[in-house]
Amino acid sequence: MLMARIIMWFRRDLRLTDHGALSAAAAYAEVVPLFVVDPLFTRRAGGPRRTFMADALAALGRDMGERLVYRHGDPVDVVPQFAAEVGADAVYVSRDFGPYGHRRDAAVAARLGVDGRALRGIGTPYAVEPGRVTKSDGSPYAVFTPFLKAWLASGWTRPLDSEEVRWVGAPDIRSDGPPQRPTDLSDVTPSSERDTLAAWDQFVATRLDFYDSARDQPALDGTSRMSAALRWGIVHPRSLLAELQPLRAHDVFRSELGWREFYADVLFRHPTSAWQNLQPKLDLMPVDSGPLARDRFIAWQSGRTGYPIVDAGMRQLSATGWMHNRVRMIVASFLVKDLHLPWQWGARHFLQHLIDGDLASNSHGWQWVAGSGTDASPYFRIFNPTSQSERFDAAGDYIRRWVPELASLDSRTIHQPSQLRPDAYPAPIVNHAAERLEALRRYKAVTAAAR
Repeated sequence: MLMARIIMWFRRDLRLTDHGALSAAAAYAEVVPLFVVDPLFTRRAGGPRRTFMADALAALGRDMGERLVYRHGDPVDVVPQFAAEVGADAVYVSRDFGPYGHRRDAAVAARLGVDGRALRGIGTPYAVEPGRVTKSDGSPYAVFTPFLKAWLASGWTRPLDSEEVRWVGAPDIRSDGPPQRPTDLSDVTPSSERDTLAAWDQFVATRLDFYDSARDQPALDGTSRMSAALRWGIVHPRSLLAELQPLRAHDVFRSELGWREFYADVLFRHPTSAWQNLQPKLDLMPVDSGPLARDRFIAWQSGRTGYPIVDAGMRQLSATGWMHNRVRMIVASFLVKDLHLPWQWGARHFLQHLIDGDLASNSHGWQWVAGSGTDASPYFRIFNPTSQSERFDAAGDYIRRWVPELASLDSRTIHQPSQLRPDAYPAPIVNHAAERLEALRRYKAVTAAAR
């Protein structure tokens, strides 16, 4: 008697452990592992994100004995055709709650149904699936703090035990070959499941207990660096949550995972907020345009604004595909409130360069800074890049690493090197004090007009 055959279609779940859909498939069937190289992703994602994905897929393939099958094309066409080709009874996936993924999966399910096959979604990339956390009346939360309280109270399942998998795949089944690796990364973020779990264990053993005090200092190795692994599903968040204790530093880390789940929930409920203001009143906000605005945007992109902490962050992003979270807030505030440019410009640039680029976290993180989303930053909260630099990089070590032309400056001068020759380091492209007042004027006008 032939054993049933199921396709495991990997997407944002590039791991073999604590994997609900894979465990369900492996429990009673041969498993055909599939990854579809979607041309839409290739067009939208920048080189660093595609490179990290290629590395993560290569590691996944090695972990399953090089059985992973690649097919290239639109998943709506590729997946049903592949299911018919290999004689699969069903296609198993981790459910996708993003706007594109939700539409894609509905279309794939409909096409599979024509042939009597099913798309079965089991598990999600989140500890608590988007849409499940609600107020007592069933309405969603619009503010993070009460969401976090309800999210913590809802709880989540423990990490799943692994099933023995009977793989049926390459080279017996034709594979189109892996996606291209378009660039090199100087970053050391691990892309394999084994190395990711080892890095997590090292963080837990040496840095987690100090996370609350060290996480805002970009010169320190004070964060977990798990963001890319979470974005690509190399590790499941419940695997991390299971190791946290009732300690302050652990609580802070737990709440950071909560932010990720909150933003996924908001995007699921408001798909247009990926690129539109969640608060429509901010549509009235005037933004700068024209050649000068473009020139300033280019200076911001290239780390040549004349503000050392901003330039350090943008250069770290360009070199590594990652940026420290405190610095992400500083550079975002500078773009929106000092340069008066649309938050969408910055959000798109981040998605082009971040290896952990996640639509929900990225767009709503930018909207938090712009004051147009949930838990909106009040219009009067405008980060001063110099004082932020002095507070969180007091010795200037982060700046020295990423802006080497300032390496010889002392810890006081390095935060405001206005006396340097323009050929050594650019003069500030704007005056923060003046642009802060202009930002306040614009926000107040919008608030008044919305009343």
